[in-house]
Amino acid sequence: MTTRPAAPAAPTGPAAPVLLSGRFDDDARHLAEQAVAAEQILAALPPVPGRSRGERTRAATAHAEVRAVRRDFLARHTDTVYGLLTDGLTRRPRLPDLVDAAADRVPGLVPTRAQMAAELRFVQAEKEGREIDQGRFCGAVLRSPTAGRHLVETMLGPTPRALELLDRFRAEGRVELDAVHVERRGTVAHVEFRNPGRLNAENARLVADLDTAVDLVLLDDTVRVGVLRGGTTDHPAHRGRRVFSAGIDLTDLRDGRIPLVGFLLARELGYVNKLLHGLLTDPAPGAGSERYVTKPWIGAVDTFAIGGGMQLLLTLDHVVAEEGAYVSLPAAEEGIVPGAGNLRLTRQTGARLARQVVLGGRRIAATGPEAAAVYDEVVPADRMDEAVERAAAALAAPAVAANRRMLALAEEPLDHFRTYLAEFAFAQADRAYAPDVLDKVERRWQERERRRAARGSRT
Repeated sequence: MTTRPAAPAAPTGPAAPVLLSGRFDDDARHLAEQAVAAEQILAALPPVPGRSRGERTRAATAHAEVRAVRRDFLARHTDTVYGLLTDGLTRRPRLPDLVDAAADRVPGLVPTRAQMAAELRFVQAEKEGREIDQGRFCGAVLRSPTAGRHLVETMLGPTPRALELLDRFRAEGRVELDAVHVERRGTVAHVEFRNPGRLNAENARLVADLDTAVDLVLLDDTVRVGVLRGGTTDHPAHRGRRVFSAGIDLTDLRDGRIPLVGFLLARELGYVNKLLHGLLTDPAPGAGSERYVTKPWIGAVDTFAIGGGMQLLLTLDHVVAEEGAYVSLPAAEEGIVPGAGNLRLTRQTGARLARQVVLGGRRIAATGPEAAAVYDEVVPADRMDEAVERAAAALAAPAVAANRRMLALAEEPLDHFRTYLAEFAFAQADRAYAPDVLDKVERRWQERERRRAARGSRT
């Protein structure tokens, strides 16, 4: 059993005075010096699990003081830093590469690769909490109209892996990734989630594969419509049944394997945003809407779509569900922010129902009174394939892609999304290390282990 130490990020007293001049070189030097001083304090302490109450207080104070300097530095110099990292907006490093480059170019601004590698040795509750500094850097970049828009558009571009696989997908009509299967059937591409032991929950592997899969569908000119569906699961509770998604993999979150940058932020900026706004194929400014490839998407919900699974449905054009299915966004129960779900749910369900779902954990059943707010069609389980085919045929009409692009622009302009995600980056980084989240995740993990042990003793 892991004993959760106090949250490493919580400041326990007033931060040191911030003494920045506004001159970039001088301020960068001061930031580096403050970061070195903080690291010396942390290095003299035991790892997080072995710290006494007083040692935890010293660590929290050291973090708070250097974070105050980082905050002031970013308030003055975010655009300058981003300009350096992108050679004056002429290059487009993707988010993980951007954060690594910031560590090299501006020492002390974000954790180094070595510091992040050291964090991987610990479960979430026993980490130093360095991802908080990554989240605040990403949030500052996204707050900037210039840098933030550039980053959002960069992440809407195709991934290198998708470009490598594109010719093969065009030729063979299918690609088998580690956790996702993509198959073209006529002009419809089916993207199937395959994380069977975890009820198709999203982990780092599945998120990376979905980013690739969505790119392939959008890049293949012969595809007119995309379909998202969960594969069959071998989980004891639903063995042999299709499940859309159980949301975030809470076991991986507990074990510290859900990275803020590579998962929580890259997911929102990557394939989830591409489902709604399309793929940026021409990064040249001024090219207009023809820079984007957008296609209609169908969601086929078998059994349930929880958390991140429900978030995906909010970006799609047609949702088909089996009669016994339900969706939920258990944000209050999990303690974290449900991605861009808060941004998109209100306009789809209305403010009152959105609050009941996000804050109260209310489920929306496929046959319930609020079903029309989420589902376009509800059918018996044995009619799901037929319903998906019928919807795909309707959405393949030539004018659909152009109109759904205009709808997305009207509902959620990119700058509206950017400003929301800036605040999400700050909030999610803090919530991932909040004591209540760490307690809940640990309790859930222990309950799952007890159930697994009980099942093992009966076999």
